Amino acid sequence: MLPGYEAWTARYGDLHNHSDVSYGAGPPDAALANAKLQLDFVSLTVHGAWPDVPTNDPDLHYLVRYHEEGFERARAAWSDHVALQEAANEPGRFVTVPSFEWHSRRYGDHCVYFRDAAAADILDAPDLPTLRDRVATLDRDALLIPHHIGYEHGHRGIDWEAFDAARSPVVETMSFHGSAESCDGSVPYLHAMGPLDGRATARAGWMAGHRFGLVGSTDHHAAMPGAYGYGRLGAWMPSLTRDGLWDALEARRTWAATGDRIDLAFTVNGVAMGGVATPADERDVAVAVRGGDGLDAIEILHDERVVHRASLPPDPAPAGRVKVHLEVGWGERDHATPWDVAVRVRDGVLHDVEPRFRGAFPSVPPRDGEPFAPHALEVEGNAARFTTRTWPNPYSRVPAGEGVCLELDGDAATELEVDANGTRFTVPLRDLLHGARTRHVGGFVSPAVRLRRAVGEAEFATTLHFSHRPQRVTHDLYRVRVRQRNDQWAWSSPVWVASDAGKE
Repeated sequence: MLPGYEAWTARYGDLHNHSDVSYGAGPPDAALANAKLQLDFVSLTVHGAWPDVPTNDPDLHYLVRYHEEGFERARAAWSDHVALQEAANEPGRFVTVPSFEWHSRRYGDHCVYFRDAAAADILDAPDLPTLRDRVATLDRDALLIPHHIGYEHGHRGIDWEAFDAARSPVVETMSFHGSAESCDGSVPYLHAMGPLDGRATARAGWMAGHRFGLVGSTDHHAAMPGAYGYGRLGAWMPSLTRDGLWDALEARRTWAATGDRIDLAFTVNGVAMGGVATPADERDVAVAVRGGDGLDAIEILHDERVVHRASLPPDPAPAGRVKVHLEVGWGERDHATPWDVAVRVRDGVLHDVEPRFRGAFPSVPPRDGEPFAPHALEVEGNAARFTTRTWPNPYSRVPAGEGVCLELDGDAATELEVDANGTRFTVPLRDLLHGARTRHVGGFVSPAVRLRRAVGEAEFATTLHFSHRPQRVTHDLYRVRVRQRNDQWAWSSPVWVASDAGKE
């Protein structure tokens, strides 16, 4: 644990996703089941309002009708939807938060979150200042979080001139739309709404002088909160409660990630992420990362310039703590494969199993025969079993597989026994330390199982210190960016250095 973080625990959630309440697909109870499988907290969001929907464009009448019908369904179902999430809220085990989404071509889309479910309502406002005023009447019991900020201004991207961090302490920068952290990342904007505009990135907002942290969420539209690879929110929380989540969000003690659980902590002269440090000529930047795969690059940025970069080289250690990602999928197109997979660790100790389930593609309804809650996971002792359903990868660079990540202790004698749909095989851990192993469950182009290379703790976890004496200072903020070898990412909220430290 990095000094300064002792009072908090890393938790993971998805605060922005959709089901068939408004427009989307899949029942909300299936969405909650999927959320409980792989998240600590969730908000099942409904589409609530769009005051400047383009009604004057005859080519978009279909789009207007689609949204307005969804808004009507959301309002009709709102009370029951809030009650469903309240019933699922279990402090200490699983946290839910009610929310709705407000669209705007001019100001960009925002989600409104309610700490007190009794005060939760769909607030229909004609513009962002009015919406913010209505949120302000709820004091600290409501938050307003912009999302998919990277689109062009006027095309539902963020308007930084209208941004107010007092009601929006964090900004959603990672979802299935892509990453809007900066223009330098490898998660592009590919949605029909358009490409990423550099003026609408988080980098542009920080350089304009705004103070806000980062969060990720999936924006999944088919009842799959936490869909692997499409966006995840990490939060350093004092307790697994709604108040604990609020504390982390308001303090900006959050980070955005793509999918893997990447515990990311850093301090500047002892001040944790989201905070403001007292000015000093020399700054000690401490970083602690515990990822889900080999850490390919850890970058420390000051005023959006990389000032330090570290990488952990591959290390096929003969023994110790390792992580192995077991995934299933592949096969010919247009054929779904149901899976029943069991894995047992022999002559080793299984410590943890991290579910990495994607579900249906995020912006389209599932295909025929594709259920909304196909996943299940059981862990007992040294064995795990999961059921799921996969479709072939639609394109060579778009993964559709499902799986889990095993964290275990082992040595040269350790073996992983796998039974996938009746295909049984054993792989020695010593082999996995040097490379992945695969097994088809049938003949040519049949679905397959892959055990990725076993990654040792020396590759997926590290702590580093960097001493920095800046030669030039503009806005004076630090942040950390992490890339793993499996191309999963994490982006921290900043730490600012300013004379108002301790006064916020």
